[in-house]
Formats: sequence, C-alpha cells, structure tokens
Amino acid sequence: MGKPTGFLEYERQNSEEIAPLERIQNFDEFHIPLSKEKQQLQGARCMECGVPFCQSGMMLGGMASGCPLHNLIPEWNDLVYHGNWEQAFKRLKKTSSFPEFTSRVCPALCEAACTCGLNGDAVATKENERAIIETAYEKGWAEAKPVKVRTGKKVAVIGSGPAGLAAADQLNQRGHEVTVYERNDRVGGLLMYGIPNMKLDKKVIDRKISIMKEEGITFVTGTNVGKDVKADKLKKEYDAVILACGASNPRDIKAPGRDANGIYFAVDFLTANTKSLLDSNFADKKYIECKDKNVIVIGGGDTGNDCVGTAVRHGAKSVVQVEMMPPLPNCRAESNPWPEWPRVLKTDYGQEEAIAVYGHDPRIYETTVKEFIKNKQGNLTKVKLVKLAWEKDEQSGRMQMKEIEGSEKEYPADLVLIAAGFLGSQEYVTKAFGVEQNARTNVATEPGQYKTNVENVFTAGDMHRGQSLVVWAIHEGREAAREVDEYLMGYTNLE
Repeated sequence: MGKPTGFLEYERQNSEEIAPLERIQNFDEFHIPLSKEKQQLQGARCMECGVPFCQSGMMLGGMASGCPLHNLIPEWNDLVYHGNWEQAFKRLKKTSSFPEFTSRVCPALCEAACTCGLNGDAVATKENERAIIETAYEKGWAEAKPVKVRTGKKVAVIGSGPAGLAAADQLNQRGHEVTVYERNDRVGGLLMYGIPNMKLDKKVIDRKISIMKEEGITFVTGTNVGKDVKADKLKKEYDAVILACGASNPRDIKAPGRDANGIYFAVDFLTANTKSLLDSNFADKKYIECKDKNVIVIGGGDTGNDCVGTAVRHGAKSVVQVEMMPPLPNCRAESNPWPEWPRVLKTDYGQEEAIAVYGHDPRIYETTVKEFIKNKQGNLTKVKLVKLAWEKDEQSGRMQMKEIEGSEKEYPADLVLIAAGFLGSQEYVTKAFGVEQNARTNVATEPGQYKTNVENVFTAGDMHRGQSLVVWAIHEGREAAREVDEYLMGYTNLE
C-alpha cells in the first residue's frame, strides 16, 4: 500500500510547467516530469484504501466518480513506490489500452475520488501513470507483441478515435483480423485533430499506431465510409463492423449575422491548425489566422480552452471566452461532497496563458451572443453579447436562463470560434448502415449493450453515448470488443 504513513510524510508534488510566456512560443508539450526518485515518493502517498473509490467508475450526482476503466490504481501506485516499474506497467496495461493518451488528456477522475483528497491533496495518480508508460517505452517493455494465433474472423472498425482504437487493439490481441477505416489523412480521430499538440504531442499517437501496425492491425486513411466505401460492402466482407465515428455534429449558435465571414466551429479551427503544424510547421498557411485579430471563443469547456491557448500562440490581439453558466465556486459546495466529481472553478492552461499575455482572465460568465455584426463586405467586425440570469419559468416551474434587458455590450471581433459542444452522430453514416438512433441522434442499442438493430453491426464511443471524455471512449471501445468477440466466437476471454 505504498508507505503506510506516506500520505502524512510526503506532500503532493506535480511536474513542473514551463512558464506561460515561454511555452506559448511553440506548440510543444510543456510539462517537465519529476525524477524517478521523486515520482516514487508520490506513489508512497497511496493508502490502498479499504474502498478504493479511485478505481470505482461509479456515477454519483450525474457524473463519474473514479476511473471508468477500473484501473488497478492502488496496486501500481504501490509498485511505483517500490521502484518495480515493469510490474507496474503490466498491472496498468491489464485495464488501460492507452495510458500514454489518458495520462496527458484525462481530467483525472481517479484523483477527484481519491480518499487523500477528502482532507488534503489527492495522490498524483495521473502523473504516476505517465511515468509508468514512459518508462515502459524507454525500457522496451511497450514494444510490439504480434499475435501468434489468428481466429480467421475479420472485423472492420469505422473511426480511429480512442473508442475505435481501443476496440481494434483488443480484438487484434484476441486474434481477429482488424481493419480500421479513418476518413482523415492521419489516424487518431479527435486525439489527432481535436486536441492541440501542446496538450497531446502527435508523436505520442504515431508511436502507438506504429506498434499497433506491427501487431497486425491494418489502417486505411483518407477513406470516408458511407461515401467512398459502401456500407453494404463492408457488412458482407467482414464478420463484424464497429461504428466508432464520434459525435461529429457541432452545436451551432443561432443569432442574427451568423453568416458573417470569420465565424468557425472550434473543431475546424483546431483541425486546420494541427494539420498545418504537422504538414509544414505552418509554412503552408492552411490554418485559420489569428495574428493581430480580436478573437471571441464561445464555450467554456476543454475545447474552448484549447481554442484560447491556440489563439494566444498565434498572436491574437485579444481573446474573450464566453460562458453561459455562472462561475463555479472555488471550493466544493455542501451539495457536492466527496467522492463526487468536484464542481469547482478551474483555470486551465489556455486561460493561464491569456492572463499572462493580456493581464486578465479571458472568461465572461453568464453571457451569450445576441448578434454577430458585419460590415458591407460581409466580414465580422463586432459581437453583441448579453448578460443572462436564472429565472423560474412560471409554466414549467423550472429554472431557465433569460436575457437581462439592457445588458447588451458590443465587443470587437475579427474571428469567432464556436466551441459549444456536439449534438450526435452524422446522419450519412447512420443511414448508410441503417442503424437506429435515439432522441439525441446517438446510435441506439439496448442498455449496457453495443449491438445495433442491424445484424453484425456494433457501435462504441461518442457515437453511442454522446460527447464525453477520452477515458469513457476507451471504456466503450473495450466493452464493445468484448461483445463483438463473444458474438464471433460464442465466448470471450477479453478483460
């Protein structure tokens, strides 16, 4: 259990970060890992609680508490403390398909549920995870392990995001012949183009994909299934098909002037930025220019923050981030007790960088767009924002946000980035395969299952559950793989 008194003797210590004004000069990752010795002391803080909430993955208060993958966290924290890195890697890989991804982009649901966090600082589990997987690569433990026996069954996975990759990895290890189809030019889905490079270096993705190729998985890029390839052809050629195409319909903002030039969805902005970076280090100029522009980001989530960080790096004149909701409290409210996910105010890396550059927090709370204002040429020049307030609706009795009359204010804007989330799966894919959708336009299945209404067609990830976290997508991919394996073989031994 680490060290019985470790949580009393050692304080939590995180990796160092390169200062904001320095790190915005490039798109590189900016965390400097602890030494092995210091990281092992972080493992010592884990108490191996009688009830390890960190690995529970329960739903409490409508949000996850603990790791949805049910990672064996106390076990590998203890192994880190004792310096047994190889065994720690083996225990981590029992449940986690891609710790090299989750240790960078997961919001650490495990740490939010850590018992140490009840009266102090949680165990640094996320950074312990990163130390384990990077040590495994350094020592050669994470190298390719090709399958020796094949089942003769063929599976097509449509989409190479975290859900599709997790399903493909599991099914390939089982011995099935797996082909992954990706409509973009690079493998990775939202991992590749939806998350900026400074948050997840694309070399980390390429490193893992190379291993998966060595292990026998075939990747077909630049192929849009449902358009370039007929769904019926895949259903005939493969014993099973998994749809893992994500929740790809961005939520729009309906306001006068929406047709102005200079308004983009965040996913298009981030995709163009990363593609230009990888293709030419921005020399091709095929990205959405921010330099010396007034940028307004609509949306307060992770994607909005990524847009802020990207705009700052490109030298935006100003950045404003608009959030409909009021700011969260600095500490847990009484109605939000541990081990629920803490609904508290977080200032993320992009906001930190904006504060360093512009001298103030870019976020404006309880505000929405009233109008996009354009000039005679149709180019965006300003955005009219209006403040919101919670009011009780007399008919339904529910609390609703309504505009505050007379609170309108105009902000200069050359570029608007809409980061308001996603609404569900894309219709051309679901229609091509003939799968049913639920009211939220996600692919419908029986509760807790992944098989669709169409024979031999399954689904997983955001396309199935709606927009969610990378760790949930990996969980879905692994669970769908189990169901597909049982469908193909009559039983499954996948974990």
